[in-house]
Amino acid sequence: MAKKANKELNVEEKLQALYNLQLVDSEIDKIEILRGELPLEVQDLEDEIAGLETRITKQQTALEELVADLKGKHIEIEEAQMLITKYEEQQNNVRNNREFDALSKEIEFQKLEIELCEKRIREFSSEIKNKEESIATSTTFIEDRKKDLELKKVELNEITSETQKEEANLAAKSEKIMQSIEERLVTAYKRIRGNARNGLAVATVERDSCRGCFNKIPPQRQLDIRMRNKITVCEYCGRILVDKDIETPLVVLEKQLAEEMAKKEEAKLKKTKRKTTRAKKATK
Repeated sequence: MAKKANKELNVEEKLQALYNLQLVDSEIDKIEILRGELPLEVQDLEDEIAGLETRITKQQTALEELVADLKGKHIEIEEAQMLITKYEEQQNNVRNNREFDALSKEIEFQKLEIELCEKRIREFSSEIKNKEESIATSTTFIEDRKKDLELKKVELNEITSETQKEEANLAAKSEKIMQSIEERLVTAYKRIRGNARNGLAVATVERDSCRGCFNKIPPQRQLDIRMRNKITVCEYCGRILVDKDIETPLVVLEKQLAEEMAKKEEAKLKKTKRKTTRAKKATK
């Protein structure tokens, strides 16, 4: 937040300070544009990799559970086979048909259990194969994305290292200028800048138009802007308007304009004098 200015600036000085602040902030914007979408791309890649790693962790957990279930079914088959052997041995020592039939039903039941277990084993084996292939594919994909991430980070670090010092100096310069401007204007400047797509809060008037939105500025308003006796905003886009010669002090500009007007008047008088002389010669 801007501190209170050490001295009260007049309107012209305020406009000059706001314009200078815009120039500095625009340079910072250029650096950010130079970095482009790289910071967002790096963040997106990091998020994507984190999501893939979480997915692989879940797949590995599911794979471990499937392997455990597969082993369990093999154990159930072994137990069923042991029971079948036991029941078949008992059938050799039965005393009546009823006992024989009961043991036969138990043997049939265990055989059905084995068939069911074998079916589940085939299903588990297929799921395990799919999980392993999915994990392998995801792992390869993650490795590729990590390589992309490293390249993006290197590119971002190179750009950042090249511009870091310049950006820090510009940020310090921007803060220093803001400290010279009253807080109310700094707040308005930040608000306008935040709403502007190109970050332009202070726009010059060129070719009778606002450089921010390119709408025409009425002649009287242009005169007010050139006189620098009040802060004027564009009625279309809300940007603070300054004349294109804002960097030239008004007293110097007025002197230049006066000299230009004097030269024009002098040239006009000379032209009139030549016409008069030619007219006199023509009448003789």
